[in-house]
Amino acid sequence: MSGVTIRDLSKAFPRGDGTVTQALENVNLEIGDTEFICLVGPSGCGKTTLLRIIAGLETTTTGSVTIDGNAVTGPDPKRGMVFQEYSLFPWRKVVDNVAFGLEMKGVGKAERRKTADRYIEMVGLSQFRDAYPFELSGGMRQRVAIARALANDPDVLLMDEPFGALDAQTRNRMQKELLCLWKKTEKTIVFVTHSVDEAVYLSDRIIVLSPRPGSVQEIITIPWPRPRDRTSADFAEVRRRVLEMINETETTQ
Repeated sequence: MSGVTIRDLSKAFPRGDGTVTQALENVNLEIGDTEFICLVGPSGCGKTTLLRIIAGLETTTTGSVTIDGNAVTGPDPKRGMVFQEYSLFPWRKVVDNVAFGLEMKGVGKAERRKTADRYIEMVGLSQFRDAYPFELSGGMRQRVAIARALANDPDVLLMDEPFGALDAQTRNRMQKELLCLWKKTEKTIVFVTHSVDEAVYLSDRIIVLSPRPGSVQEIITIPWPRPRDRTSADFAEVRRRVLEMINETETTQ
C-alpha cells in the first residue's frame, strides 16, 4: 500500500533580506495506491518542490504529507526519486551505479548484478554496462540514473522530468517501458513533466498547478485505457485543454 495524502501544504523559502518566497500554498491532494499522477504547470509553480517534500528532501512550512497514514519526516528507501539532473558516482561503472541501492540493502552481488543488467537493458545501455559516467553523454547518464531508481523497486516512485534529456524516440520507448513496469509492480508514481503530451499519455490523472505560489488549479482524469493513441481527437482535445489552462494562468500573472 502506498497512497499519498497531502493536507493544507504550504512552503515558503526565506530570503537574505528577511522576506520569504512563497513556493506552494494550501495544496490538498489525495493520490491513490498504485495511481499514476502527473504534475504540470507553468515554470516556477512549485512542481519540483512538492515532489521533494513528498520524498522527504524538503520540509513543509505548514501542512503535512502522509503515506498510508505515516507522516513523511525524511527520506526513505520506500520512496525512490529520479532527479532532473543525473547524480552518479563517477568512480563506479554503470552496472555498479545501477546496483548501488541494492548493495545498500544487502542484496548479494550476483542477484544485484542480474537486476541491474535488466534495467540497463531497458534503458538501452547494455553495451555501456562497464563504462564510467565520464564516458557517457548527458542523456546517457540520465538513463543510468533512471535505471538505478527503478532497480531499487520502491513503493512510491517520484520522477522529476526524468525523460527530459532523452531524444524523442528513446523518450517514447521509456514512457512505454515505464508503463509496463508500473502495471507489473503496481507502484504509485508521481511524475513531474513540462510535456503535456507526456502527461496525457502516461497518467491516470493530471494535476495542474497554478503559478507561484503553486496550488491545485485543476485535476483532470484521463479515462482511456492504455496504450493511448497520441493522434486521436480525444487525446488532442485534452492536451489542448491543459495547455490552455497553463498558458492562460501565465498570461494573467
